[in-house]
Amino acid sequence: MIPSFTPVSDYAPANLDGANWSQLEPLYKGLVSRELHCKNCLERLLMDRSELDSVAAEAVSTLYINMTCHTEDKDKKQAYLDFITNVQPKLREIGFELDKKIVNSPFAKDLDPKRYEVLLRDLKTAVDIFRPENVPLETEISTMEQEYQSISGSMTVQFDGQERTLPQMGRYQEETDRAVRERAWRAVVDRRLQDREKLDELYDRLVRARHKLATNAGFANFRDYAFKMRRRFDYTPEDCHQFAKGVEQHVVPALRKAHEQRQKALGVPTLRPWDLAVDTHGRAPLTPFANGEDLFNKSLRLFERMDPSLGELFKSMRSGGCLDLDSRKGKAPGGYQATRDRQRMPFIFMNAAGLQRDVETMVHEAGHAFHSLLCRAENLLAYRSEVPIEFCEVASMSMELTSHPFLDEFYTPEQAQRAKRKHLEGIASILPWIATIDQFQHWVYLNPGHTADERTRAWNSLMDRFYPGVDFSGIENARDAMWQRQGHLYTSAFYYIEYGIAQLGAIQLYGNYKRDRAAAIRDYKKALTLGGSRPLPELFRAAGLDFDFSPSKIERTWKQVADDLAALPA
Repeated sequence: MIPSFTPVSDYAPANLDGANWSQLEPLYKGLVSRELHCKNCLERLLMDRSELDSVAAEAVSTLYINMTCHTEDKDKKQAYLDFITNVQPKLREIGFELDKKIVNSPFAKDLDPKRYEVLLRDLKTAVDIFRPENVPLETEISTMEQEYQSISGSMTVQFDGQERTLPQMGRYQEETDRAVRERAWRAVVDRRLQDREKLDELYDRLVRARHKLATNAGFANFRDYAFKMRRRFDYTPEDCHQFAKGVEQHVVPALRKAHEQRQKALGVPTLRPWDLAVDTHGRAPLTPFANGEDLFNKSLRLFERMDPSLGELFKSMRSGGCLDLDSRKGKAPGGYQATRDRQRMPFIFMNAAGLQRDVETMVHEAGHAFHSLLCRAENLLAYRSEVPIEFCEVASMSMELTSHPFLDEFYTPEQAQRAKRKHLEGIASILPWIATIDQFQHWVYLNPGHTADERTRAWNSLMDRFYPGVDFSGIENARDAMWQRQGHLYTSAFYYIEYGIAQLGAIQLYGNYKRDRAAAIRDYKKALTLGGSRPLPELFRAAGLDFDFSPSKIERTWKQVADDLAALPA
C-alpha cells in the first residue's frame, strides 16, 4: 500500500494554479501579514505555508518534466522559462519575508526542538545568505542552466543510416567489433565537440554569475557560498579533499589494475576509450529488456521479490503519469526522479536504450521514488523535498546493490554474474570520477577569473590523478572536453560529492543486507520515512550506517567491493 497522507492545511484552494503569480500572490501576502499570538499560531503558519509552497513546487516540477521530456517543444520550453523568469523570483523574495518572519518570531523558541530544529536551522541559513540583488541573478543562472539542457538534448548523430540520440549510441560501446566501437565513439565525440566552444562560453558565464552571487552575499568565493547554500553543516571542503585522497589511495589502484587486466584480455597494445565497456571475453552485449514497458515489468518483479512493500510502491507508479523511460530525439539526456509535491507522487525520467546501465538507472531512480513515497505522510514540505542529497543518494544507490540477487529477472544466471561484475567495476570507475568532478569544481570556483586554457590544464591534471591507463593519444581534444558531458557542472553546481558519500553508505548497507536481508531493508525503510527531519548523521545512523568518508573508512568500505569482485568470474 502507498502510505496515505492527510493534509493539515486547507489554505491553498484545490484549483489553485501554482504557475500563476496573480493567484499565488494574495495567499503569500496573507501569510506575511498574518498576526502571530502564540506557538500554535506559528505552527499553523508553517503548515499553511508548506501547503502553499507545495502547490508552487509542483507547478515548476511539472513544467520542468514537460520541458525535459520535449526539449524541442517551444511552448513547453517557454512555459518553463516564463515560470523561472516571472514567478520564481517573486517566490524567492516573498519566501525570504516568510523565512524572516518565522526565525524572528518570539514563539520560535517555544517550538518542539526535536521536531523543528532542522527546519529552523535551515531557515536561519536561508535568511543569512539571502540578498535581494541576487534574485535576478538567480533567474539569469536558471535560464543558462536550461540553455545547457537544450544544447545537450538536441545532440544526435547519423549512424548506420539512422539518426540516433547520444544515449542510444551507448550500446555500440559494448559491440565486440572494435572498429564499430571506435566509429561510434568518434561519432559521439565529434558531435559533442561541435558545441565545445558554445559550452565553454556558457560555462564561463555561469562561473562569473555564480561568483557574483557569492560575493553579493559576503562570501569570498562560490565554493564557500555553495557549502552554505547546500546546507553542508556536517562536513567541510577539507573533508572533500580527504575523500579525494582516500579514493586516490584505495580505489584508483584497483581501477588501474582493472584497466591493465582489460588491456591484456582484449589483446590490444593500449587501452583506448572505446575499449572500456565491451565484454573482455567477446560475448555479445547484455540485452536486459526490449523497451521501457519491459524494463518496468521486470523491475517490478525484482522489487516484489526483494520486499513486497517495495514492490507495491513501485507498482503504484504504473499509472498517474509517473514514468517516461524510453530514449528519443528531443528528450533531455540523463535520468532523474522528480516529485509532484502537492499530490506527493514521484516521476521517473530515463533514456533507456536496452543496456545494463539502464537497469541500474531504473532501480536507482526507484530508490528515490521509494524515498518520496515513504516520507509522504510528512506534512512539512521542507522535510519531504529538502532531504540532504547525501542521504537521498543512499536511498537510490542501495537499490542498485540490493538488486543483485534478483537480476535473474533480466538475465540467465551467467549473464547475471556478468551484470554484477559490470556494476561493481563501475563503482571502481565512478568513485574516481566523482573525486575528479568535485575537485574540478573546487579549482574552478576558487579561481573564478581563469581562462579556458587554464581550465583545461586543471582538468587534465585531475584526469592524470584519477583516470589511469586509458590512451587518448591523437584524441586529446576529447579528453580535454570530457567534463562538458557532466551536466551537474552546468545545472547543479557543487552537487556531485554527494554521490561519493552516498556510494560509501550504500556499500555499507549492502554489507548489512548480505548479513541480514530483512533487518537491512527494515532499517532502510525506517530511515526513509524520516525524510529530512533529522540531521544528516542521524539519517545515516537510522539506516544502520556510519557517516564517515575519511581515507581509512574508504579503505575498509572498498574492501567489501574488492571481495565481491574476487568472488565473481572474471
